[in-house]
Amino acid sequence: MTKHATIEDPTNQYLYSMATEYKQHWENVYSTKQPHEVSWTQELPATSLSFINSFNLPKSAGIIDIGGGDSKLADHLLAEGYENITVLDISEKAIERAKARLGDNADKIKWIVADVTEFKPQATYDVWHDRAAFHFLTTPEQIATYIDIAKSCVNSYMVIGTFSDKGPKKCSGLDIKQYTEDELQAQLSGSFSKVQCITEDHTTPFNTTQNFLFCSFKRQHA
Repeated sequence: MTKHATIEDPTNQYLYSMATEYKQHWENVYSTKQPHEVSWTQELPATSLSFINSFNLPKSAGIIDIGGGDSKLADHLLAEGYENITVLDISEKAIERAKARLGDNADKIKWIVADVTEFKPQATYDVWHDRAAFHFLTTPEQIATYIDIAKSCVNSYMVIGTFSDKGPKKCSGLDIKQYTEDELQAQLSGSFSKVQCITEDHTTPFNTTQNFLFCSFKRQHA
């Protein structure tokens, strides 16, 4: 059984401290900025939808969006008929905004307020989707914890979008970890096998570009 980080374990106090700092940061961001004022806003998350649909899963497949915040991915997944959607974000304010936008449809989604490195899954998922959350994990401890948690609850596929080695080195004032295709594959090797990778430019609401690496992976079971 995978052991997740606990506050009582001295080796994980650093993770807890980082999670607390991140939560304060993101609650402030979502309390003070509107979607047109943050770089990650997408009206249509076309690449994410394309990857998810490429798996040819039934509409009952369990999909979790890590760091989903007030992303519109959940809106589009519902519109396409997916029935088992979970959104996890560290910011309660971000999730409140998403719920308000979705109205009655918000009740069709499971919402989890948690830092992903402290997430204790109560279900398994056919798809773990993460656009621009993983790259905020910059230490070996954070990355290892994230991967252990994913391994414990992902049945089938993972989609990760990060800044590429040609993308920004910071986001929202925080340091991020850039990835090449080989580097991202190396992080997940042994547990997930690469299916496909692409790079693309994301145009921000302020008409700047950010180069992303998107990769899909298949869960490898022992």
